[in-house]
Amino acid sequence: MSRTRSRSDSIREDEELRLPRAPGLFRRFWARHPLFADILLTLLCLLLSLAPAGRFAEESVPESTYIAINIATLAMIVVACSTLLWRRRAPLGPFVAAVILGTVGLFTGLSSGIILLLVACYGLAVYRSSRAAWTCYGIGAAWFLLLSGLLMLTGVIVMQNGLDTALSYIVLGLIGTLIGVNVGGRKRYLSAVIDRSRQLLVERDQQAQLAAASERARIAREMHDIVSHSLTVIVALSEGAAATPDREQARKAATHTADTARAALTEMRSMLGVLRDDDASPLPLAPMNPARPRDTVEAAQRAGYPATLTVAGHAEVTPAVAHAIGRIVQEGVTNAMRHAPTASTIGVRLDYAPDSVTIDIVNDGVSGGIGTEGFGLRGLAERAAHVQGSVESAPSGAGRWVLHAVLPTKATGPAVPSESMEDDR
Repeated sequence: MSRTRSRSDSIREDEELRLPRAPGLFRRFWARHPLFADILLTLLCLLLSLAPAGRFAEESVPESTYIAINIATLAMIVVACSTLLWRRRAPLGPFVAAVILGTVGLFTGLSSGIILLLVACYGLAVYRSSRAAWTCYGIGAAWFLLLSGLLMLTGVIVMQNGLDTALSYIVLGLIGTLIGVNVGGRKRYLSAVIDRSRQLLVERDQQAQLAAASERARIAREMHDIVSHSLTVIVALSEGAAATPDREQARKAATHTADTARAALTEMRSMLGVLRDDDASPLPLAPMNPARPRDTVEAAQRAGYPATLTVAGHAEVTPAVAHAIGRIVQEGVTNAMRHAPTASTIGVRLDYAPDSVTIDIVNDGVSGGIGTEGFGLRGLAERAAHVQGSVESAPSGAGRWVLHAVLPTKATGPAVPSESMEDDR
């Protein structure tokens, strides 16, 4: 649904564009009062056009005919000049009126339409287009030349008078067209520049909104991964410590709980520190040290889950891919701990190839379906898509659940050896 632009929106955009003030007091006044300017121009053109009309006098013409001709000429001039009131919306009207008035002038010997033609050609170039102005001027010039030549050949008018009248219309029309083309071209160029600036302003706001939305989504993914995994491990360790009668085992579980909480707090503080950094240097989009799959599996083992890690192959991956691998393993193991508490195995396998790395997380003991609309699975899909990879999570029958992801290893950033992230287990 389109939104109608209001005048306040335009004023606010102009203020944000910081456009310089238009030069000249009178120019700003005419720009703010276009109707008043058109009325003054119409009156001035009418005054200048009526002056040559009063010179028509022929002794051989009867007085009644003389009066009728003057009244008709006066009416034509008034009607023709009044078309200037619509020169901004219909610039072709004054030009047609000027041509008609000039045609009558060739028969009567009056040049009342010269000023009107000058203003009309100017208006065509400014308010329509340069092409329209040159086209109309060419048609008008050809019309006056052909008509004056025909009248001179037939003896209707004297050659000198015909040439003077025709050349006057042609020259003044050319002057008006040249001035109008110059002014109109500059006006259209400035309008295009201002419109482009407004578009850039809107695009800047849209880019800022998109960047803010993307940053919120990234923060939500990081917060979910940190909180979800750490709290799942803490809950499992706390329940184990409360259930065991062995004080030594309970003490170890409590120690592991504190270590897990401390690590989560450190990672949370690191991420919040990045968000609150006031330095002008570019900030990283991910933690400097990606979560290692080996640490994730060890945390699950300390919580009492039968988690294993297998690594095959060798490859170098970029920091973005390494971070995605760590988070995918972390989310997969966390989902297995939460939704398959009776699992007999949680197997994590990483297969490194020269061009890709494959992640498989398989567990059993799933008692019910796992929803696909949670933040965790959505975050996994976003992480995989961020590095041009893919991820699938679905049941495999008999209470088994498989998370399968394929990520490319090639990227433009510096590479991180896979040995620094995990060990064979």
